[in-house]
Amino acid sequence: MSENARPRRRYDAPKRREQAARTRAQIIEAARRVFLEYGYARATIPRIAAEAGVAVETVYRSAAGKAGLLEAAVQAALAGGPERAEVPVRERPAIRRVIEEREPRRQLALYARTQPGVWSRVGPLLRVLDAAAPGDPKLEALREAHARQRLDGLRDFAALLAERGALRPGLSVERAADLIWTICAQANYEALVTSRGWTQDEYRDWLTDTLVHALLPPTIE
Repeated sequence: MSENARPRRRYDAPKRREQAARTRAQIIEAARRVFLEYGYARATIPRIAAEAGVAVETVYRSAAGKAGLLEAAVQAALAGGPERAEVPVRERPAIRRVIEEREPRRQLALYARTQPGVWSRVGPLLRVLDAAAPGDPKLEALREAHARQRLDGLRDFAALLAERGALRPGLSVERAADLIWTICAQANYEALVTSRGWTQDEYRDWLTDTLVHALLPPTIE
């Protein structure tokens, strides 16, 4: 072998995947900031690339266009960060605690505890989505997909309560899911916390009490 030949650099697949994941998280976080500052229409890919400190081509490789970046930002906000968005919902620590709690009132209290953080993180992005969605099929589909995802999760929660005999007599899983959907809606968070100035703790406690009264038999209080 020639003395001038350079040794081949070892290909480190795990390291490259880790770097790619870090870059994607960096881009998603930059997209979140740009969407919130400029709105959807003015949140251009070059602007997001500049905010993330990467090439425009890198942003295009990270998601399916601008709508895909908004979807990724919404999912990251729901999960509490881009890296957590890769973890299945049922395996996230806060949701695991809800699932594993056997006492119904404490279970509802644990679920209520997750809601202020969720809406404070994802609410501003959903307002961006709601403003831009009319007339844009991709964003309309994203909004509908988010609503389905939320309702499916709440049906699973209501079904878990029903399987454990926690729901009040005569309350179906579907109706219980509807009640959780309505009580824990973004609109209630916006009305009580954003508009009326309730603290996160006051909102959490109201959610707990309202869910208990709506879903559980009086004897379980």
